[in-house]
Amino acid sequence: MLTKEEKQRYSRQIKLTGFGEYGQEKLKSARVLIVGIGGLGCVVATYLALAGVGYICLIDHGIVELSNLNRQSLYGDQDIGRAKVDSAKERLSALNPNLQIQGLKEEIKEENAWKLLRGCDIIVDALDNLAGRYLLNEFALSKNLPLFHDAVYGYEGRVTTIIPGKTPCLKCIYHGHGTFPPAEIPVIGVVPAIIGCLQSGEVIKYILGIGQLLARRLLIYDGLSQEFFEVQTKFDPNCNVCFSVNLSAKE
Repeated sequence: MLTKEEKQRYSRQIKLTGFGEYGQEKLKSARVLIVGIGGLGCVVATYLALAGVGYICLIDHGIVELSNLNRQSLYGDQDIGRAKVDSAKERLSALNPNLQIQGLKEEIKEENAWKLLRGCDIIVDALDNLAGRYLLNEFALSKNLPLFHDAVYGYEGRVTTIIPGKTPCLKCIYHGHGTFPPAEIPVIGVVPAIIGCLQSGEVIKYILGIGQLLARRLLIYDGLSQEFFEVQTKFDPNCNVCFSVNLSAKE
């Protein structure tokens, strides 16, 4: 049940068609895991917290550096040297004290991924390396959890929603490799801001069961032309991750 204060805090979105108090209660009950609290993760975490997602778990092993501050909106100069999850948790709690925010200063690896990723309903991939992304992909499919993927490079960003058994998985999309290197990448802050907002919207729509998700669709944003392009994603018959998940969906 929503409290009187929560009804007032979220009154503008409760007025939306398909939302209402029932939708707000769904957000309050949701458990979202955000892996990577950089430029993308900061935006997603902010808007999910403002929307009233009741439990948000943040995973990131990094510390705040000066070079982060052109795009990572939860941090300031005073946070340099602090663990990102600590600073992010503090800021999100200030934005919305009604939520449960957990921060884990960990790096997702094969030996710890299954332990760290437990206890969530939804996984947000806001990482900057494919190795970690593929671990999230494997976990999401094995536990039948939705995975919300986004990525940025330079002036370009992309976002898609992966539903096990219904959509191609991340390895299908990138065919076991990809265009995003694990090294430091160039990026301007407005791109993760735009893509992170789109991803936040996808998560909220999924929780509420409204609208049309970016399922089987990879949305690509070109910041130089201010254009969006859409690519239809397809199952890879040679994918060793989702091959056994609902084979009928591939037909």
